Amino acid sequence: MFNFIPRTAVEFYKAVAARDTATTGRILDEFFLPYAKIRNRKAGYAVSIVKAGATIVGKTAGPVRTPLIDLTEAESAELKVLIDRLGPQ
Repeated sequence: MFNFIPRTAVEFYKAVAARDTATTGRILDEFFLPYAKIRNRKAGYAVSIVKAGATIVGKTAGPVRTPLIDLTEAESAELKVLIDRLGPQ
């Protein structure tokens, strides 16, 4: 996550360390659980979704190598909505 949502990743880490369950719960519900739902759709998506997230925020990540497959356009759009909701990173 540090590749494409660094502010949120640090916020989550600090909340976990501080045992701030309100913040950890909010970030889990708003980002991590929907993110995991996309990631778990196909084998290899653990790599594909990170590359897609980096691409969405303007970093050159390139496509995954076979036998992996990239997220579909619809799945990338879903991920973009999740990232955009988090605000500036």
